Amino acid sequence: MVAASPPGGQLPSVRVLTARHQASPVTVAGAIRQLVAEGLVETRSGRGTFVAARPERTAGAADLSWQTVALGPARSGEHEMQALLALPPNGAISLSSGYLDADLQPSAALGAALARAARKPATWQRGPAEGREDLRAWFAREAGGGLRADDMVICPGGQAALSSALRALTSAGDTVLVESPTYLGALAAARAAGLRVVPVPADDDGVRPDQLAAAFARTGARLFYCQPLHANPSGATLAATRRAAVMETVRANGAFLIEDDYARDLTVDGTAPPPLAAGDPDGHVVYLRSLTKPAAPGLRVAAIGARGPAGARLRAARLLDDFFVAGPLQAATCEFVSSPAWTRHRRALRVALRDRREALLTALSRHLPDLVPSRIPRGGMHLWVRLPDGLDDTAVTTAAATEGVVVFPGRPWFAAEPAGAFLRLTYAAGPPGQMDEAVRRLARAF
Repeated sequence: MVAASPPGGQLPSVRVLTARHQASPVTVAGAIRQLVAEGLVETRSGRGTFVAARPERTAGAADLSWQTVALGPARSGEHEMQALLALPPNGAISLSSGYLDADLQPSAALGAALARAARKPATWQRGPAEGREDLRAWFAREAGGGLRADDMVICPGGQAALSSALRALTSAGDTVLVESPTYLGALAAARAAGLRVVPVPADDDGVRPDQLAAAFARTGARLFYCQPLHANPSGATLAATRRAAVMETVRANGAFLIEDDYARDLTVDGTAPPPLAAGDPDGHVVYLRSLTKPAAPGLRVAAIGARGPAGARLRAARLLDDFFVAGPLQAATCEFVSSPAWTRHRRALRVALRDRREALLTALSRHLPDLVPSRIPRGGMHLWVRLPDGLDDTAVTTAAATEGVVVFPGRPWFAAEPAGAFLRLTYAAGPPGQMDEAVRRLARAF
Protein backbone atom coordinates (compact mmCIF):
# COMPACT_ATOMS: atom_id res chain seq x y z
CA MET A 1 0.00 0.00 0.00
CA VAL A 2 2.79 2.43 0.91
CA ALA A 3 4.83 1.55 -2.17
CA ALA A 4 1.85 2.12 -4.45
CA SER A 5 0.90 5.48 -2.91
CA PRO A 6 2.41 8.84 -3.87
CA PRO A 7 4.34 10.90 -1.30
CA GLY A 8 1.85 12.77 0.84
CA GLY A 9 -0.90 10.20 0.29
CA GLN A 10 -2.96 9.46 3.39
CA LEU A 11 -3.20 5.91 4.72
CA PRO A 12 -6.53 4.52 5.96
CA SER A 13 -7.22 4.72 9.68
CA VAL A 14 -6.16 1.97 12.09
CA ARG A 15 -9.78 0.84 12.32
CA VAL A 16 -10.10 0.51 8.55
CA LEU A 17 -6.78 -1.32 8.23
CA THR A 18 -7.78 -3.65 11.08
CA ALA A 19 -11.00 -4.62 9.34
CA ARG A 20 -9.45 -4.87 5.89
CA HIS A 21 -6.58 -7.14 6.86
CA GLN A 22 -8.30 -9.06 9.69
CA ALA A 23 -5.51 -8.10 12.09
CA SER A 24 -5.61 -6.85 15.67
CA PRO A 25 -5.22 -3.08 16.27
CA VAL A 26 -2.02 -3.64 18.22
CA THR A 27 -0.54 -5.44 15.20
CA VAL A 28 -1.59 -2.63 12.85
CA ALA A 29 -0.29 0.06 15.22
CA GLY A 30 3.00 -1.83 15.54
CA ALA A 31 3.33 -2.04 11.76
CA ILE A 32 2.76 1.70 11.46
CA ARG A 33 5.41 2.41 14.10
CA GLN A 34 7.85 0.24 12.16
CA LEU A 35 7.10 2.13 8.93
CA VAL A 36 7.64 5.43 10.75
CA ALA A 37 10.96 4.17 12.10
CA GLU A 38 12.01 3.22 8.56
CA GLY A 39 11.07 6.65 7.27
CA LEU A 40 8.39 5.33 4.91
CA VAL A 41 5.44 7.08 6.53
CA GLU A 42 4.91 9.98 8.90
CA THR A 43 2.19 10.72 11.41
CA ARG A 44 0.63 14.17 11.66
CA SER A 45 -1.08 14.96 14.94
CA GLY A 46 -4.85 15.10 14.59
CA ARG A 47 -4.73 14.36 10.85
CA GLY A 48 -3.57 10.80 10.38
CA THR A 49 -0.72 8.86 8.74
CA PHE A 50 0.80 9.88 5.42
CA VAL A 51 3.33 8.45 2.96
CA ALA A 52 6.66 10.16 3.48
CA ALA A 53 8.62 11.81 0.71
CA ARG A 54 11.01 9.32 -0.84
CA PRO A 55 14.66 10.36 -0.92
CA GLU A 56 16.26 9.82 -4.26
CA ARG A 57 18.37 6.70 -4.38
CA THR A 58 22.04 7.44 -4.90
CA ALA A 59 24.86 5.14 -5.80
CA GLY A 60 26.06 5.17 -2.21
CA ALA A 61 22.69 4.57 -0.53
CA ALA A 62 22.52 1.71 1.95
CA ASP A 63 21.20 -1.69 0.89
CA LEU A 64 20.13 -3.63 3.96
CA SER A 65 18.48 -6.52 2.14
CA TRP A 66 21.43 -8.81 2.92
CA GLN A 67 20.34 -8.86 6.59
CA THR A 68 17.28 -10.96 5.75
CA VAL A 69 19.52 -13.85 4.74
CA ALA A 70 22.08 -13.30 7.50
CA LEU A 71 19.51 -13.19 10.31
CA GLY A 72 17.42 -16.15 9.23
CA PRO A 73 13.93 -16.79 10.63
CA ALA A 74 12.56 -14.71 13.50
CA ARG A 75 12.24 -16.32 16.91
CA SER A 76 8.92 -17.84 17.83
CA GLY A 77 6.82 -15.77 20.19
CA GLU A 78 8.33 -12.37 19.38
CA HIS A 79 5.26 -11.15 17.51
CA GLU A 80 2.94 -12.13 20.36
CA MET A 81 5.13 -10.37 22.94
CA GLN A 82 5.17 -7.19 20.85
CA ALA A 83 1.39 -7.33 20.54
CA LEU A 84 1.02 -7.90 24.28
CA LEU A 85 3.07 -4.78 25.09
CA ALA A 86 1.71 -2.54 22.32
CA LEU A 87 -0.21 0.57 23.32
CA PRO A 88 -3.88 0.64 22.28
CA PRO A 89 -4.95 2.95 19.43
CA ASN A 90 -6.47 6.31 20.30
CA GLY A 91 -10.11 5.98 21.26
CA ALA A 92 -9.95 2.26 21.95
CA ILE A 93 -10.69 0.76 25.37
CA SER A 94 -8.05 -1.72 26.42
CA LEU A 95 -8.94 -4.97 28.18
CA SER A 96 -5.57 -6.45 27.27
CA SER A 97 -2.90 -4.66 29.31
CA GLY A 98 -0.83 -6.53 31.85
CA TYR A 99 -0.13 -3.51 34.05
CA LEU A 100 -2.06 -1.45 36.55
CA ASP A 101 -4.05 1.56 35.42
CA ALA A 102 -2.10 4.78 36.10
CA ASP A 103 -4.66 5.75 38.74
CA LEU A 104 -3.73 2.64 40.76
CA GLN A 105 0.04 3.18 40.67
CA PRO A 106 1.78 4.72 43.72
CA SER A 107 3.53 7.25 41.50
CA ALA A 108 3.87 10.00 44.10
CA ALA A 109 5.44 7.73 46.71
CA LEU A 110 7.77 6.16 44.13
CA GLY A 111 8.78 9.56 42.78
CA ALA A 112 9.55 10.89 46.25
CA ALA A 113 11.61 7.80 47.13
CA LEU A 114 13.55 8.01 43.86
CA ALA A 115 14.23 11.74 44.35
CA ARG A 116 15.64 11.12 47.81
CA ALA A 117 17.75 8.21 46.59
CA ALA A 118 19.13 10.19 43.66
CA ARG A 119 20.41 12.93 46.00
CA LYS A 120 22.66 10.46 47.82
CA PRO A 121 26.03 10.21 46.03
CA ALA A 122 26.61 6.66 47.30
CA THR A 123 23.66 5.33 45.33
CA TRP A 124 25.41 6.22 42.08
CA GLN A 125 28.44 4.12 42.92
CA ARG A 126 28.90 0.49 42.04
CA GLY A 127 27.37 -1.81 44.62
CA PRO A 128 27.34 -5.60 44.97
CA ALA A 129 26.62 -7.28 41.65
CA GLU A 130 23.89 -9.36 43.28
CA GLY A 131 22.17 -6.21 44.58
CA ARG A 132 21.76 -4.31 47.83
CA GLU A 133 21.80 -6.58 50.86
CA ASP A 134 18.82 -4.88 52.54
CA LEU A 135 16.70 -5.25 49.39
CA ARG A 136 17.74 -8.89 48.97
CA ALA A 137 16.87 -9.50 52.61
CA TRP A 138 13.39 -8.02 52.05
CA PHE A 139 12.75 -10.33 49.10
CA ALA A 140 14.05 -13.31 51.09
CA ARG A 141 11.62 -12.58 53.93
CA GLU A 142 8.77 -12.29 51.44
CA ALA A 143 9.61 -15.80 50.19
CA GLY A 144 8.48 -17.18 53.54
CA GLY A 145 11.77 -17.87 55.26
CA GLY A 146 13.05 -20.64 53.02
CA LEU A 147 15.70 -18.40 51.47
CA ARG A 148 18.35 -16.03 52.82
CA ALA A 149 19.54 -12.69 51.50
CA ASP A 150 22.66 -14.42 50.14
CA ASP A 151 20.46 -16.70 48.04
CA MET A 152 18.81 -13.79 46.20
CA VAL A 153 19.93 -11.65 43.26
CA ILE A 154 18.23 -8.41 42.19
CA CYS A 155 17.13 -8.25 38.54
CA PRO A 156 15.74 -5.55 36.22
CA GLY A 157 12.23 -7.01 36.12
CA GLY A 158 10.64 -10.44 36.22
CA GLN A 159 11.11 -11.17 32.52
CA ALA A 160 14.87 -10.65 32.80
CA ALA A 161 14.98 -12.86 35.90
CA LEU A 162 13.04 -15.60 34.15
CA SER A 163 15.21 -15.50 31.04
CA SER A 164 18.36 -15.75 33.14
CA ALA A 165 16.94 -18.64 35.18
CA LEU A 166 16.01 -20.66 32.10
CA ARG A 167 19.50 -20.26 30.64
CA ALA A 168 21.25 -20.91 33.97
CA LEU A 169 19.37 -24.10 34.80
CA THR A 170 19.19 -25.71 31.34
CA SER A 171 21.08 -26.22 28.11
CA ALA A 172 19.75 -25.73 24.60
CA GLY A 173 17.68 -28.75 23.61
CA ASP A 174 16.53 -29.54 27.15
CA THR A 175 12.87 -29.89 28.04
CA VAL A 176 10.95 -27.51 30.30
CA LEU A 177 7.48 -28.36 31.56
CA VAL A 178 4.86 -25.59 31.82
CA GLU A 179 1.26 -25.32 32.90
CA SER A 180 -1.29 -25.21 30.10
CA PRO A 181 -2.17 -22.40 29.61
CA THR A 182 0.75 -20.40 30.94
CA TYR A 183 2.41 -16.99 30.85
CA LEU A 184 3.17 -15.95 27.28
CA GLY A 185 6.51 -14.41 28.28
CA ALA A 186 7.68 -17.71 29.75
CA LEU A 187 6.95 -19.51 26.49
CA ALA A 188 8.86 -16.88 24.52
CA ALA A 189 11.84 -16.95 26.89
CA ALA A 190 12.02 -20.75 26.87
CA ARG A 191 11.94 -20.93 23.08
CA ALA A 192 14.55 -18.18 22.81
CA ALA A 193 16.79 -20.30 25.06
CA GLY A 194 16.43 -23.22 22.65
CA LEU A 195 14.30 -25.31 25.01
CA ARG A 196 11.64 -27.85 24.14
CA VAL A 197 8.43 -26.71 25.82
CA VAL A 198 6.01 -29.41 26.97
CA PRO A 199 2.60 -28.39 28.36
CA VAL A 200 1.00 -30.02 31.41
CA PRO A 201 -2.80 -29.76 31.79
CA ALA A 202 -4.10 -27.44 34.51
CA ASP A 203 -7.60 -26.58 35.70
CA ASP A 204 -9.21 -24.20 38.19
CA ASP A 205 -7.14 -25.77 40.99
CA GLY A 206 -3.81 -25.36 39.21
CA VAL A 207 -1.59 -27.93 37.58
CA ARG A 208 -2.80 -31.54 37.80
CA PRO A 209 -0.28 -33.60 39.83
CA ASP A 210 -1.05 -36.84 37.96
CA GLN A 211 -0.37 -35.21 34.61
CA LEU A 212 2.77 -33.55 35.96
CA ALA A 213 4.13 -36.93 37.05
CA ALA A 214 3.30 -38.40 33.64
CA ALA A 215 5.07 -35.53 31.87
CA PHE A 216 8.22 -35.97 33.96
CA ALA A 217 8.20 -39.71 33.28
CA ARG A 218 7.72 -39.31 29.54
CA THR A 219 10.19 -36.45 28.92
CA GLY A 220 12.87 -36.84 31.58
CA ALA A 221 12.61 -33.09 32.19
CA ARG A 222 14.46 -31.49 35.08
CA LEU A 223 12.63 -28.16 35.16
CA PHE A 224 9.00 -27.14 35.71
CA TYR A 225 7.83 -23.52 35.43
CA CYS A 226 4.60 -22.56 37.20
CA GLN A 227 2.64 -19.72 38.76
CA PRO A 228 0.98 -21.29 41.82
CA LEU A 229 -0.81 -18.07 42.82
CA HIS A 230 -3.35 -16.36 40.50
CA ALA A 231 -1.75 -17.79 37.37
CA ASN A 232 -1.59 -15.63 34.27
CA PRO A 233 -3.81 -15.95 32.23
CA SER A 234 -6.21 -18.37 33.96
CA GLY A 235 -6.22 -16.85 37.46
CA ALA A 236 -6.00 -20.33 39.01
CA THR A 237 -4.35 -20.89 42.38
CA LEU A 238 -2.76 -24.24 43.16
CA ALA A 239 -5.16 -25.97 45.57
CA ALA A 240 -3.98 -26.82 49.07
CA THR A 241 -4.73 -30.48 48.35
CA ARG A 242 -2.31 -30.44 45.40
CA ARG A 243 0.67 -28.54 46.80
CA ALA A 244 2.30 -31.51 48.55
CA ALA A 245 1.77 -33.80 45.56
CA VAL A 246 3.34 -31.30 43.16
CA MET A 247 6.38 -30.83 45.37
CA GLU A 248 6.77 -34.58 45.91
CA THR A 249 6.70 -35.13 42.15
CA VAL A 250 9.38 -32.50 41.63
CA ARG A 251 11.56 -34.01 44.35
CA ALA A 252 11.09 -37.57 43.09
CA ASN A 253 12.35 -36.53 39.67
CA GLY A 254 15.35 -34.58 40.94
CA ALA A 255 13.99 -31.48 39.25
CA PHE A 256 13.75 -27.75 39.81
CA LEU A 257 10.49 -25.79 40.04
CA ILE A 258 10.57 -22.13 39.05
CA GLU A 259 7.91 -20.47 41.21
CA ASP A 260 6.84 -17.24 39.51
CA ASP A 261 5.18 -15.40 42.40
CA TYR A 262 4.28 -12.30 40.36
CA ALA A 263 0.82 -11.91 41.97
CA ARG A 264 1.76 -12.10 45.66
CA ASP A 265 0.50 -8.53 46.15
CA LEU A 266 -2.56 -8.85 43.87
CA THR A 267 -4.78 -11.03 46.08
CA VAL A 268 -8.34 -9.68 46.15
CA ASP A 269 -10.24 -12.21 48.29
CA GLY A 270 -9.02 -13.96 51.42
CA THR A 271 -5.42 -14.64 52.35
CA ALA A 272 -2.87 -15.92 49.86
CA PRO A 273 -1.20 -19.24 50.70
CA PRO A 274 2.54 -19.10 51.45
CA PRO A 275 5.00 -19.52 48.59
CA LEU A 276 6.05 -23.07 47.75
CA ALA A 277 9.60 -21.92 48.51
CA ALA A 278 8.66 -21.53 52.17
CA GLY A 279 8.33 -25.31 52.55
CA ASP A 280 11.25 -26.43 50.42
CA PRO A 281 14.21 -27.52 52.60
CA ASP A 282 16.23 -29.17 49.83
CA GLY A 283 16.52 -26.40 47.25
CA HIS A 284 14.16 -27.61 44.54
CA VAL A 285 12.26 -24.31 44.28
CA VAL A 286 13.73 -21.36 42.39
CA TYR A 287 11.76 -18.36 43.64
CA LEU A 288 10.94 -15.34 41.45
CA ARG A 289 9.19 -12.20 42.71
CA SER A 290 8.65 -8.95 40.82
CA LEU A 291 7.36 -5.57 41.97
CA THR A 292 6.40 -4.33 38.51
CA LYS A 293 2.86 -5.73 38.41
CA PRO A 294 1.68 -4.54 41.84
CA ALA A 295 3.39 -1.14 41.64
CA ALA A 296 4.17 0.42 38.25
CA PRO A 297 5.57 -0.60 34.84
CA GLY A 298 8.58 1.65 35.40
CA LEU A 299 9.58 -0.11 38.62
CA ARG A 300 11.63 -2.76 36.84
CA VAL A 301 12.86 -4.45 40.00
CA ALA A 302 12.59 -8.16 40.79
CA ALA A 303 14.54 -10.83 42.61
CA ILE A 304 15.23 -14.47 41.95
CA GLY A 305 16.69 -16.87 44.46
CA ALA A 306 17.82 -20.44 44.87
CA ARG A 307 19.92 -22.43 47.31
CA GLY A 308 23.15 -24.25 46.63
CA PRO A 309 24.89 -24.50 43.23
CA ALA A 310 21.71 -23.42 41.47
CA GLY A 311 21.89 -20.07 43.26
CA ALA A 312 25.51 -19.64 42.23
CA ARG A 313 24.60 -20.28 38.60
CA LEU A 314 21.78 -17.74 38.76
CA ARG A 315 24.10 -15.08 40.14
CA ALA A 316 26.67 -15.82 37.44
CA ALA A 317 24.03 -15.63 34.71
CA ARG A 318 22.76 -12.27 35.93
CA LEU A 319 26.32 -10.91 36.05
CA LEU A 320 26.87 -11.85 32.41
CA ASP A 321 23.55 -10.32 31.34
CA ASP A 322 23.88 -6.79 32.70
CA PHE A 323 26.29 -6.61 35.68
CA PHE A 324 23.81 -5.06 38.17
CA VAL A 325 20.61 -3.04 38.56
CA ALA A 326 20.96 0.75 38.82
CA GLY A 327 21.75 1.82 42.38
CA PRO A 328 19.22 4.69 42.65
CA LEU A 329 16.40 2.39 41.54
CA GLN A 330 17.38 -0.23 44.11
CA ALA A 331 17.62 2.37 46.87
CA ALA A 332 14.24 3.88 46.00
CA THR A 333 12.64 0.44 45.89
CA CYS A 334 14.06 -0.54 49.25
CA GLU A 335 12.81 2.68 50.83
CA PHE A 336 9.37 2.29 49.28
CA VAL A 337 8.68 -1.31 50.31
CA SER A 338 10.00 -0.63 53.82
CA SER A 339 7.71 2.37 54.35
CA PRO A 340 4.06 2.73 55.41
CA ALA A 341 3.32 3.87 51.85
CA TRP A 342 3.76 0.30 50.58
CA THR A 343 1.29 -1.06 53.14
CA ARG A 344 -1.23 1.66 52.31
CA HIS A 345 -0.82 1.03 48.59
CA ARG A 346 -1.44 -2.71 48.91
CA ARG A 347 -4.52 -2.12 51.05
CA ALA A 348 -5.98 0.38 48.58
CA LEU A 349 -5.04 -1.79 45.61
CA ARG A 350 -6.92 -4.75 47.03
CA VAL A 351 -10.13 -2.71 47.23
CA ALA A 352 -9.66 -1.14 43.80
CA LEU A 353 -9.01 -4.45 42.06
CA ARG A 354 -12.09 -5.98 43.68
CA ASP A 355 -14.22 -3.06 42.46
CA ARG A 356 -12.89 -3.34 38.92
CA ARG A 357 -13.25 -7.10 38.82
CA GLU A 358 -16.88 -6.79 39.94
CA ALA A 359 -17.51 -4.07 37.36
CA LEU A 360 -16.23 -6.32 34.57
CA LEU A 361 -18.24 -9.31 35.83
CA THR A 362 -21.37 -7.18 36.04
CA ALA A 363 -20.86 -5.94 32.50
CA LEU A 364 -20.36 -9.49 31.23
CA SER A 365 -23.51 -10.66 33.04
CA ARG A 366 -25.47 -7.86 31.39
CA HIS A 367 -24.17 -8.04 27.82
CA LEU A 368 -22.39 -11.40 27.37
CA PRO A 369 -23.62 -13.78 30.09
CA ASP A 370 -22.19 -16.83 28.34
CA LEU A 371 -18.70 -15.46 28.99
CA VAL A 372 -18.97 -15.23 32.78
CA PRO A 373 -16.38 -17.72 34.11
CA SER A 374 -17.62 -20.62 36.23
CA ARG A 375 -15.06 -19.84 38.93
CA ILE A 376 -14.04 -16.28 39.73
CA PRO A 377 -10.30 -15.79 40.39
CA ARG A 378 -9.50 -14.63 43.91
CA GLY A 379 -6.76 -12.32 42.71
CA GLY A 380 -4.58 -11.27 39.83
CA MET A 381 -5.57 -8.86 37.06
CA HIS A 382 -7.52 -10.89 34.51
CA LEU A 383 -10.59 -12.95 33.72
CA TRP A 384 -10.01 -16.02 31.53
CA VAL A 385 -13.22 -16.55 29.58
CA ARG A 386 -14.11 -19.44 27.32
CA LEU A 387 -15.89 -18.62 24.09
CA PRO A 388 -19.00 -20.52 22.98
CA ASP A 389 -18.41 -23.42 20.62
CA GLY A 390 -17.86 -22.42 17.04
CA LEU A 391 -16.25 -19.06 17.77
CA ASP A 392 -12.60 -18.37 16.94
CA ASP A 393 -10.64 -16.32 19.46
CA THR A 394 -8.53 -14.56 16.82
CA ALA A 395 -11.60 -13.65 14.76
CA VAL A 396 -13.36 -12.29 17.84
CA THR A 397 -10.26 -10.27 18.76
CA THR A 398 -10.15 -8.74 15.28
CA ALA A 399 -13.87 -7.97 15.28
CA ALA A 400 -13.56 -6.41 18.73
CA ALA A 401 -10.81 -4.12 17.50
CA THR A 402 -13.06 -2.75 14.79
CA GLU A 403 -15.58 -1.91 17.53
CA GLY A 404 -12.96 -0.06 19.55
CA VAL A 405 -12.12 -2.53 22.32
CA VAL A 406 -8.80 -4.35 22.56
CA VAL A 407 -8.81 -7.90 23.97
CA PHE A 408 -6.17 -10.61 23.79
CA PRO A 409 -6.82 -14.03 22.22
CA GLY A 410 -6.22 -17.19 24.22
CA ARG A 411 -4.28 -19.16 21.62
CA PRO A 412 -0.77 -17.71 22.30
CA TRP A 413 -0.95 -18.74 25.96
CA PHE A 414 -0.85 -22.44 25.07
CA ALA A 415 2.41 -24.25 24.33
CA ALA A 416 0.58 -26.70 22.04
CA GLU A 417 -2.96 -27.01 20.71
CA PRO A 418 -5.37 -24.94 22.83
CA ALA A 419 -8.04 -26.69 24.86
CA GLY A 420 -10.65 -24.37 23.37
CA ALA A 421 -11.20 -20.77 22.31
CA PHE A 422 -10.51 -18.24 25.09
CA LEU A 423 -10.04 -14.54 25.68
CA ARG A 424 -8.00 -12.88 28.42
CA LEU A 425 -9.88 -9.83 29.71
CA THR A 426 -8.00 -7.46 31.99
CA TYR A 427 -9.88 -5.55 34.67
CA ALA A 428 -6.89 -3.77 36.23
CA ALA A 429 -6.05 -1.45 33.33
CA GLY A 430 -9.14 0.76 33.29
CA PRO A 431 -11.60 2.48 35.63
CA PRO A 432 -14.76 0.62 36.72
CA GLY A 433 -16.98 3.05 34.85
CA GLN A 434 -15.37 2.04 31.58
CA MET A 435 -16.10 -1.67 31.86
CA ASP A 436 -19.72 -1.54 30.74
CA GLU A 437 -18.89 0.33 27.53
CA ALA A 438 -15.95 -2.00 26.86
CA VAL A 439 -18.13 -5.10 27.12
CA ARG A 440 -20.91 -3.40 25.14
CA ARG A 441 -18.42 -2.95 22.28
CA LEU A 442 -17.25 -6.54 22.68
CA ALA A 443 -20.87 -7.71 22.45
CA ARG A 444 -21.27 -5.84 19.17
CA ALA A 445 -18.23 -7.71 17.89
CA PHE A 446 -19.94 -11.01 18.69
